[in-house]
Amino acid sequence: MDLEARRAAVLGSPVGHSRSPDLHLAAYRALGLADWTYDRIECTGEQLPGVVSGAGADFIGFSVTMPAKLAALAFADERTPRAELIGSANTLVRTDAGWRADCTDIDGIAGTLTEVGADAATNPTAVLIGNGGTALPSVAALADAGFTDLAVVARDAGRAAPVTALAEHLGMRTSVVPFVADDALAERAAASGVVISTVPADGAAGLVPALAAAPRLVDVIYHPWPTPLAGAVTAAGGRVVGGLVMLLHQAFSQVEQFTGRPAPRDAMAAALLESR
Repeated sequence: MDLEARRAAVLGSPVGHSRSPDLHLAAYRALGLADWTYDRIECTGEQLPGVVSGAGADFIGFSVTMPAKLAALAFADERTPRAELIGSANTLVRTDAGWRADCTDIDGIAGTLTEVGADAATNPTAVLIGNGGTALPSVAALADAGFTDLAVVARDAGRAAPVTALAEHLGMRTSVVPFVADDALAERAAASGVVISTVPADGAAGLVPALAAAPRLVDVIYHPWPTPLAGAVTAAGGRVVGGLVMLLHQAFSQVEQFTGRPAPRDAMAAALLESR
């Protein structure tokens, strides 16, 4: 039986490229929620408190993308432990107490690790490119999956400190590797269980020669696709999973939190393929 009509949306800036409406609307229709809607709303971090506070009672939740994830966590009335651990939130869910913040980006990275065939029992080493907003959820997902050794490739060791601190808090051994396409990085990538790139396609381009031999790559970018890095790893015979897989897996939990029902995963995956 259909529930009372509800609204949801993705907040961010720019947000016009977001594929989240494809996923959520497909889920709602598959669940029989014919009157539920899901929109895109341009929103910066500074604007988020006003936008969410001003949302009508029919708004059940928000997906949150850059640059508003820190603001989402700060605004929330309650926070899941994992959102507090990461220090940002990509999900706001209306509750009886107000708004609950969560970080389903961890689920997104976890899904990519499964899809790319990364197995910590066989090889527990990982290489993480970058120290931006997706790096911390990546660390949490790697730790949850059993990875114990992490090399963080960063231009500035100081800026990578939150990433290594989280990894060490979660029991991982860490090192910071210079952002240089040298033989040392090439050896690490080739011997790793998985490489995760969290930087823009142009930003990773200079590392392509050193990373091409990675046996497994997760590249969180989905537009433009394939990235030069993804293309190089594929050409060398490695397995590659892109950002659309991350987007899909992080949306499963959002749909479940918004609707209170199991996510119709097949319908959501089909919608993402159809909208390419």
